[in-house]
Amino acid sequence: MAEVRKQEKDFTKEVDELLQETSALVKSVQLSDALERLLALEKQTRNANDLPSTTRLAKAALELCYESRDYTQLNSTISLLSKKHGQLKVVVQAIVEQAISWLPGIRQEQGVEKWLELVETLRSIFLETPRARVTLALSHYHETLSKAPNALAATIKETLQTASDLLSDLQVETYSSMERREKTEFILEQMRLLIAVARLKDAEAPAKQGKNALGSGEPEWVKAKVGGRKVNESFLKEKANEDLKLKYYDLMIQQALHQSAYLEVAKHYEKVWDTPSIKEDESKSRAALEHIVYYVVLAPHDNEQSDMLHHLFANPALEKLELHYNLVKSFVTRELMRWPGIESLYGPFLRTTPVFSVSKQWEDLHTRVVEHNVRVVAQYYTRITLSRLTVLLDLTPQQTEETLARLVVSHTIWARVDRPAGIVNFRNKRSAEDVMNDWSSDMQKLLGLVEKTWIGMNAAQAAQSRIKA
Repeated sequence: MAEVRKQEKDFTKEVDELLQETSALVKSVQLSDALERLLALEKQTRNANDLPSTTRLAKAALELCYESRDYTQLNSTISLLSKKHGQLKVVVQAIVEQAISWLPGIRQEQGVEKWLELVETLRSIFLETPRARVTLALSHYHETLSKAPNALAATIKETLQTASDLLSDLQVETYSSMERREKTEFILEQMRLLIAVARLKDAEAPAKQGKNALGSGEPEWVKAKVGGRKVNESFLKEKANEDLKLKYYDLMIQQALHQSAYLEVAKHYEKVWDTPSIKEDESKSRAALEHIVYYVVLAPHDNEQSDMLHHLFANPALEKLELHYNLVKSFVTRELMRWPGIESLYGPFLRTTPVFSVSKQWEDLHTRVVEHNVRVVAQYYTRITLSRLTVLLDLTPQQTEETLARLVVSHTIWARVDRPAGIVNFRNKRSAEDVMNDWSSDMQKLLGLVEKTWIGMNAAQAAQSRIKA
C-alpha cells in the first residue's frame, strides 16, 4: 500500500458518468462488464493519485457485487483492489470498513458460510484495527460453537482453543491506530478466553499431578497473568472506564486464586471496593469489603500482609461489619486464638460463604490461626515444652513440629527444638557483643531518665524558692 502523493489529474467528471452507466449495466445483469469498466478507470485514477475518485470507484465496485448478491465476486474484488500496485492505504481502509459494515447482514441473510468467507478475505488484508475487529468477531463465533447444547467435549475444547488462539495472536498493545479503551477491551477478552481454556484443561488434567500435569492449563494461566500486566491501571481509574476496571480485577482475582495468592486477591478486591459505583451500592460495597477481610486473613504473614491487616482494622467502614471486625481484631491482637473457639464462633457463618465453603481455604484459615498462635507464643515465651505448645495450638505433636519447621524456614520466627528433652527454644544464643550493645543502650536510656528527672527537680526547687521569696 502506498502513501498519498500529489494529485496529477481530477477524474471527478469521468467517475460521475461511469457510475451512472455501470448502474444501468448491473440492472441489465451485466455485473462483469460493469466491474471491468470500473476497474479500468480505477487504474487511471490510482496512477494519477486521485484519492477521492479512486475511493469512489473502489467502493462502487464492491457495492455492485453486494447488491447483486455475488459474494464470490465480492471477495475476489476486495482481494484484487487491496493488492493493486501502488494502491493507496486510505482506499484499502475505506473498502475494508465498507465490507465490515455488511458482515452482520450477510450472516443473517446468507448464513455462516458466506460470512466466514468474507471474514477470511478481510483478515488477509493487514490493516491493524479493522483486522483486529474482524478477528474478534471470528473468535466470538468459535466461542459460540463451544457453547452449543449438543457439542462434544473434544469439540468444545477445540473451538474454545481456536477462539483463544485467534485473539492471542493479536498484539493490540502495539497498535498505534487503535484507541486506548478498545485496546484494553481486546486485552481483557484475550485474558478471559485464556482463563476459560485454562479451566477446561485443568478439569481434564489428572488430579494427582495438578499444575505439573501434561496438558494442564498452566501455560494459559501464565499468559493471562502476562496479559494483565499490559493493562494500564491508572487508565482504569477514569470514571468512563469503570466497567473495564471491574472486568479487569475480576479476571485478576481468578488468576490470583488459581495460584492461591490470597494477598493479591485482597489487593484486587480493595481496588474494586475503592470504585465509586461499588461504594454507592451498599450491598456491593459490603460484599467487596467482606472479601478483603477473608483473603487478607488467609494470606501468609509477612510485613505487607501485616500492614494491610492493620490498615483494614483501622478502617471505619469495617466497624459496621461486627463479625468481620472481630475476626480481624483477633488477628491484630497479640493473644492466643484457640481454634475450637474460632471454629464455633465464626464457623457457622463463614462456612456458608463461597470463600470458606471450599475445604482448602477453610484449612488455610486453620493454618493462619495456628501460625498466629505460634508467633504469640514466640513473643511471650523464651522456652516452652513441646507438650505444652501442642496443647496451646490444639494440634498433634507431629503437626506442631511441622508448623514450627515451616515458620522457621520462612524466617517468620526463630526456634530450635530439642526433641529428646521435648523443649522448644524461641531465643537465639546471644553473643557477648550483642549483650554489651543492649546493656549500653539500656544505660543510655537510664541516664536520659535521670537527667530528665534532675532537670524537673531543679525547676520545682527554683519555683518554690521564688514563692518563698
